[in-house]
Amino acid sequence: MRSVEEARDAILATARPTRSEILPLDRCAGRVPAARRVVAAVDVPPFDNSAMDGYALRAADAPGDLPLVGEVAAGAGALAELPAGSAVRIMTGAPMPPGADAVAPLEVVTEADGRVRVPATEHGAHVRPAGGDTRAGDIVELPAAPLSPAGVAVLASLGVGEVEVHRRPRVAILSTGDELVAPGEQLVPGQIYDANSFSLAAAVLEAGGVPVELPRAPDDEEEIEAILAAAAGEADVVVASGGVSVGRYDHVRSVLERAGRLDFWRIRVQPGKPLAFGSIHERPVIGLPGNPVSALVTFELFVRPLLRAMLGLAGAGRVVLRAEAGERIGKDLERRAYLRVVVRPAEAGGYVAAAAGGQSSNQLRPLAVGNALLVVPEGEAAAEHGSTYDAILIGELGA
Repeated sequence: MRSVEEARDAILATARPTRSEILPLDRCAGRVPAARRVVAAVDVPPFDNSAMDGYALRAADAPGDLPLVGEVAAGAGALAELPAGSAVRIMTGAPMPPGADAVAPLEVVTEADGRVRVPATEHGAHVRPAGGDTRAGDIVELPAAPLSPAGVAVLASLGVGEVEVHRRPRVAILSTGDELVAPGEQLVPGQIYDANSFSLAAAVLEAGGVPVELPRAPDDEEEIEAILAAAAGEADVVVASGGVSVGRYDHVRSVLERAGRLDFWRIRVQPGKPLAFGSIHERPVIGLPGNPVSALVTFELFVRPLLRAMLGLAGAGRVVLRAEAGERIGKDLERRAYLRVVVRPAEAGGYVAAAAGGQSSNQLRPLAVGNALLVVPEGEAAAEHGSTYDAILIGELGA
């Protein structure tokens, strides 16, 4: 069996960046820019403007009782120079008239009979200078991350209307098993609802990919081969669940061996030991365990980093904390465990982790209830009460 790192490195070695596409800015939130450096074509802001509703004046004329000679609203065009010893009413965001170098806020000024009494005001007070945020010609470096609302705002402020972004990886999802039926259908004895198609599609979306859902495959080797081969022609990655263990009807692994290439199977991980990786028609194929808990945990460990690498991003994009085990949680001695836990801030500082429920690989609800995976190394029989471990946040960190 391979270690988690060996398996992840082998999978990431196959990552190829997706082609780029150009999208209008209003469709780019959450997308990964293909080019992270932008040359500012304009100053931001492009002109000196008022940071307050108030009165624009020359600081040298304050304090004083000044005649009010006009009003400037946001969006005003060319302005006449402000005469010395006078003031104009000005709105937030409005351009400063030539000659004015300060703004006295509305709250500290008395206006009556066409005159304003202003207190002492410093040069530059409440003025946003041209280029105070960004100068024309500056290199604006976007973070190596999906474009945030703030990032969209920065690009909009620079006048950027279109962005070149990485195309989202297309991920074909195949669930296998004669026992599977779609949620909403009537179960008959021996059948279960197919959770994997839906959970893996959700995981693909969360990781930045586009799920391509395939028809459920019965435990028939020829049909599985045909579906996988067709999927490889239309997707960047193929993810199958089930059919990768040693049972008589586990055909995904045998299809990879016979019709494609099987690089490895079985990993020293709990849950999720029977994981197969290979390719069909030069497309990566990851065969996840059929158990929904194992499928989601191994997706987190291996598929999510692969999809992010295809988007030009490093790692899994998860926050990792150090958390103290609040109780003893048993595990397999020989395998690294990813235990489903709830992590909360501890009263004395730091974080504490408690089991989200049972840790058996057939218990799905604790994975939904938990907000983290507690990483307990190989060679340890349990997460010991009071010991500290890495915790991978997969949900919200509560109070």
